[in-house]
Amino acid sequence: MTEIHALSGAYAVDALDDIERAQFERHLAECAECRAEVASLRSTAALLAETTATTPPEALRERVLSDITTVRPLPPAVGKGAAPRRRFRLAPLAAAAAVIAAVAAGGIVIADPFGEDTSQIQPTAVDQVLQAKDAERYTNTIDGSEATLVRSPSLNKAVLVTKNMAPPPDGKVYELWLDHKQVGMVPAGLMAEGGEQEILLEGDAATALGAGITVEPAGGSEEPTLPPVTLFAFEQA
Repeated sequence: MTEIHALSGAYAVDALDDIERAQFERHLAECAECRAEVASLRSTAALLAETTATTPPEALRERVLSDITTVRPLPPAVGKGAAPRRRFRLAPLAAAAAVIAAVAAGGIVIADPFGEDTSQIQPTAVDQVLQAKDAERYTNTIDGSEATLVRSPSLNKAVLVTKNMAPPPDGKVYELWLDHKQVGMVPAGLMAEGGEQEILLEGDAATALGAGITVEPAGGSEEPTLPPVTLFAFEQA
């Protein structure tokens, strides 16, 4: 007879067909242990809403569902007169199977519950620049605050990192610029607040001669209207 207890993981993530679901629900009405385990697995699956979406391999769902019955071992056969062994129920493994099944069904990746990180979360664009092997750093001090411009020519991106930056005046913003030969300062983004910031600049950072920060009206300007708060001169290859 099919080991119906092993279907709890697939049931928790709605991975059973209509016949299997009907059979398991009849069993569920009589098995308090399976009811408790299904409730636990659904709580685990609910945490997936906070994880990062990605596209899984096409074969993953089929492979997981075909293997899911192996998660919970069958009770050992005992000889006549032998003392019965307690059934070993691996709730953590069942929970992991439920989570993996949900991954296959919904395209979600989370950390392995046994400590091995299987996540495929990609670094942000800001992190890619800050961690780039060719990252160039230019740091200026502004009235006790610090502004660092990090540029990666290979990524064609730049990031402004500020520390203890004073906020702009009321009704104003900090505007970021990239300085290009012939066209001059080109808008590269806005910074409405001071303090600790990491701002990814817009535009072509690889060919820029430098970068700058000015104070502009809210919404920014097409070209600088005031002298720069600070300027960064890039090293050119």
